[in-house]
Amino acid sequence: MGRLIKVLLYFVAGIAALLIIVSISFFLLFDPNDFRDNIATAVKRTTGRELLIEGDLEVSLFPWLAIELGKTSLGNTAGFGDAPFASFTNARLSIRLLPLLLRREISIGTAELETLHLNLAVDRNGRSNWQDFIDASEAAPADAGADNDDSSAALDIDSIAIRNASIHYYDAPSGETYRLTSVNMTSGRVLSGEPVPLSVSFDFELQPDDIFGALEIETRLTFDADTGTVGFDELSVEGLIEGIAEVPTTLQFSTPSLVANTKDEIITLAAVRMSVLGVGISAIVEPFSYADSPAPVATIQVDAFSPRSLMRRLNIEVPETADPSALGKVIIDADVRVSASAIALTNIELILDETTFIGELSVPRQASGAYRFDLAADTINLNRYMAPASATTAVTGADEMPVEIPSDLIRPINARGSLTVSEALVGAMIFENVDLGLNIAGGKLRIHPITATFFEGTYNGDVRIDASGNTPVISVNERISGVKLGSLAVAMFGQENVTGTINGTFKLSGRGADLGAIQRSLAGRMSFELLDGAFEGTDVWYELRRARAAFKRQPEPDPVLPARTQFSTVKASGPVSEGVFKNNDLLVELPFMQLTGQGTVDFAAATIDYRMSARVLEKPEFVQDATVEELDEFSGAVIPLRITGSLSAPSIRPDIEAMLKQRVKEDIKNRLIDKLFGSRDKETTGNDVKEPQKEKDIEEQLKDSLRDLFKL
Repeated sequence: MGRLIKVLLYFVAGIAALLIIVSISFFLLFDPNDFRDNIATAVKRTTGRELLIEGDLEVSLFPWLAIELGKTSLGNTAGFGDAPFASFTNARLSIRLLPLLLRREISIGTAELETLHLNLAVDRNGRSNWQDFIDASEAAPADAGADNDDSSAALDIDSIAIRNASIHYYDAPSGETYRLTSVNMTSGRVLSGEPVPLSVSFDFELQPDDIFGALEIETRLTFDADTGTVGFDELSVEGLIEGIAEVPTTLQFSTPSLVANTKDEIITLAAVRMSVLGVGISAIVEPFSYADSPAPVATIQVDAFSPRSLMRRLNIEVPETADPSALGKVIIDADVRVSASAIALTNIELILDETTFIGELSVPRQASGAYRFDLAADTINLNRYMAPASATTAVTGADEMPVEIPSDLIRPINARGSLTVSEALVGAMIFENVDLGLNIAGGKLRIHPITATFFEGTYNGDVRIDASGNTPVISVNERISGVKLGSLAVAMFGQENVTGTINGTFKLSGRGADLGAIQRSLAGRMSFELLDGAFEGTDVWYELRRARAAFKRQPEPDPVLPARTQFSTVKASGPVSEGVFKNNDLLVELPFMQLTGQGTVDFAAATIDYRMSARVLEKPEFVQDATVEELDEFSGAVIPLRITGSLSAPSIRPDIEAMLKQRVKEDIKNRLIDKLFGSRDKETTGNDVKEPQKEKDIEEQLKDSLRDLFKL
């Protein structure tokens, strides 16, 4: 027995020695580089592409089956140029033999790939240079002997490392180019059914938009070959982007989960949190297809940000505003749909400074695109967004600084839509229930139609601002009805000297950098009617009595306070030229007189100059404290009037002397006629009618009598 055991031991030892000798001889005599041509031929036969192995091919067997491949390139498919589809300088893969042989476990050490260059392209017909790989995999017959049960080999990789790689993608239909360079990727242990820690960093460039930057990605990767899903848990992306703003912009993106279904080409995202251009955004994104042009749909919340700061980052000139804090805050909640041409926002709640908008908005993705909107706002103070007064105005010490037209804000905007506003403040004027259409393009703005409640009346208008040239031009075609005149006068002129209601039409235009210059250049036509009001601070009846007393050297009458003159109607129409309204058909109806006349109103200077004739009504009954003599002299008289001065405090000068002289002339004329021809009553009866004098003699007598009168 002992002898047999010794023989067996010698036999085993001999076999082991033989295996060692054979193994040593195999690695000493076998050169894997001899098979490079065979490998290239097989690849050519299978894919139709050229495989060129320029570096050394090394193989080791125990305890790892290790393969290391030097510089290698794979040719492109026909029609995509001579540049290789893929190339690398070095690749290494090692597999433990015993776990593979004994337990069917694929246990891989570190899989390494150095300096990978990958060229991807889509031609003008939409054909990609990797489509042949997809077609081949789909056409390959299923392996009938494949074992898909639990006995399948398990996968275990210590780590994967890709260093200094680059990926180039060119899309011929769109002319877009994407480049990833300095790509570095490292993973943790890759074990079937377990998340894989993954870190990726790369530089990128997007052309023709000239956008570039660098990103770093951290995640835990999961994948399921059976369902074709790839998941990214705790995904975090951070980096810098240049080209979309004046200075490099920080980008941050994070989500608990992103799952890509490679079979259905569907992306499913958990809640997203991101920050770009200093603007924080939270989003709930619906599953969407990433094939062709992705069009994700999401509900977003945009944190408060400053439009001023954002415009500076985007290298957009920030317009100066009368209120330096204007354009200081925006908050957005909305449903978002992204398409190739625009980002459409619905169910918007947008807060701009102190104003809340709701509705819909479409933001273009191309520079040539236009904004579209249908919004409703609560209250807005437009004065805050007007340009501030110019420095020259401040130096001159003018009491009122002109409001400048915001040309710089109008010129870059391309927008069309409708807007309703509960209340809008423009200057000192308050518009309520505003409904307007807006069209801005090429520096030309049109607001039409416009309807609003305006100081208890109504307003309809068509307003245009042409800021395309050096000097803005404003034109208006407006109609107002039933507007409270007192409130309007305060708003437009800061005056509180008139009440009543006003109806009017105004078709005017002007040019200038501010409202003052526009007022001075106004041209067009206007007409208006004032009804049932009063001129406060002026008592025309008292001025008539005072002027009469002064002419007759009598004591002034006591005024009735507060001074005011009521009117039932004031009508006027006429042209406007260089900011001056010229009126030749003025009609004013007061309770005690009617006035007609002509004159001018200078809107820029806020002055008035009118010459009128006032005819006092016969025996006006409403007047108080008038003597019988005053009523007798004023009743039926025609009084010349001159109104001059400022609109806030006009000077009214009745010419009582002319009125009384005219009355005396008429009395003398009547007496002379009676003296020369006898009583007109007698003439009418036909009795005692004197023989008429010659006409020449009558005229001479009248002249002599009048000369004698005015010598007194």
